Amino acid sequence: MNSYRDLIVWKAAVELAVNCYSVTKAFPSSEIYGMTSQMRRSSVSIAANIAEGHGRESTGSFIQFLRMAQGSLKELETHLILSEKVGLMVEAEVVRLLSKADEIGKMLRSMIRSLQQKS
Repeated sequence: MNSYRDLIVWKAAVELAVNCYSVTKAFPSSEIYGMTSQMRRSSVSIAANIAEGHGRESTGSFIQFLRMAQGSLKELETHLILSEKVGLMVEAEVVRLLSKADEIGKMLRSMIRSLQQKS
């Protein structure tokens, strides 16, 4: 593997962020500094932390950034759930995005375990 861009988990995280940008376009303008901003920021942070961690020189640093990506993922999941509860999103869309988030979470946990065993 030569680049973080080769990682399936990074590609999935980018796709999730793109989906979040698409979904939040339909949010009311009153949410631009609220839920829209929060969802976009946390979704982008998942892929960004994977990339930044991959660029570090040590396995320990990479694991640390993968854990930060996990935190951003959980933050995004919370925003998605809240968005449904306050009427910004429909249940089917939330379920779809939470399913993608679950897949990414599994990949992150697997990658962390694998890296821990190697170090």
